[in-house]
Amino acid sequence: MKLIKQKQNCSGCSACASICPNHCITMKEDKEGFLYPFIDDTQCINCGKCKSRCPVFQQRKVQRKPKAFAAYSKHDSVREASSSGGLFTELAQQVLQSGGAVFGASFDDCFHVVHTYVQNTQDLNKLRGSKYVQSSIGDAYAETEALLKEGRKVYFSGTPCQISGLKTYLEKDYENLVCQDLICHGTPSPKVWRNYVRFREDTAQSSAHKISFRNKTQGWQKFSLLFQFINGTEYRQTLDCDSYLHLFLSNVCLRPSCSNCAFKGLDRQSDITLADFWGVNQMMPSMFDDKGTSLVIVNTDKGKKLFDSISDSVIVKPVDFNQAIQYNPAIGQSVEASPKRESFFTDLEKEPFEEVLKKYGSDSFSTKIKRKTKGAIKQTLSSLGMLDKVKQWVHR
Repeated sequence: MKLIKQKQNCSGCSACASICPNHCITMKEDKEGFLYPFIDDTQCINCGKCKSRCPVFQQRKVQRKPKAFAAYSKHDSVREASSSGGLFTELAQQVLQSGGAVFGASFDDCFHVVHTYVQNTQDLNKLRGSKYVQSSIGDAYAETEALLKEGRKVYFSGTPCQISGLKTYLEKDYENLVCQDLICHGTPSPKVWRNYVRFREDTAQSSAHKISFRNKTQGWQKFSLLFQFINGTEYRQTLDCDSYLHLFLSNVCLRPSCSNCAFKGLDRQSDITLADFWGVNQMMPSMFDDKGTSLVIVNTDKGKKLFDSISDSVIVKPVDFNQAIQYNPAIGQSVEASPKRESFFTDLEKEPFEEVLKKYGSDSFSTKIKRKTKGAIKQTLSSLGMLDKVKQWVHR
């Protein structure tokens, strides 16, 4: 039996499977590769806990007065290894150094993305960096609860739907829990990611030993997807040239619920929200050097306390909240569903993956022309000293 009949209503947060006292709910992949809860009717005792802890059925309402900051780590090595300004690392290290644990998304040995936790700074690198794939929660909620009940401090990083899933699972607020979410574009299919990893390894004729979604060799704003292979070769392409990133940013491989996300908005369940501070070069040029700047949104007093505790390790400047989110509209807006989404997943079932990439993983000729034209206009405005004024007018 299905718990939620309409797939667009399920984020795959796994709160229902985690809370089931009889372990009769399992998260199973559908044909698109997304996890959904299925109930074994023969084991179900009709306790109703699955629905009472579902963040879609039981949406928690909060009122926040968020404050925004531009920030980046003072430690160049941390910043270089991070997707943006290294704030996740600095915050997480503070918790670990006080004897706490940190949860986040990590690659397993097969480069599947799973939620796990670390208890020392040496292992923190597993959780660092963006993973543009929906992670499997597994036992992370139950493990979090166990650590909290031991009195340990826990820093839990995840998507807004995962944070909401954790909060409804726990059903109570813990003073020793700090939740950090992110400004989420949407979650791509793990099945598509697995196919892409296999495609890259077949092309290289070697297994991958390292993958980074946000390599900064060409700068923070023009980040690259990087594969390094055991045979010594590597694949590196910027966001405008890589096929997988194109699938992600064109929305064809995102979860159905992402186009009508129940967890968008300014009143967030998390204590802290982290994101790339896109637009910082226009708003606050002194905080921009193309090495990565984080947008930090402090939502609660608990979040403020942790953020203040790392003041010696970061460069920070306050910023007008409303102005900052103009450049980061995904904080409150769901992505538009791609008109090609249905045909993409149909072709994924029937055609070789390489053909699917050729068809959906690159721009059409007309789109390339539009992009080049846009680039030429931007270059001309910049040379005339008018680019900043035009951008300010556009974002009014």
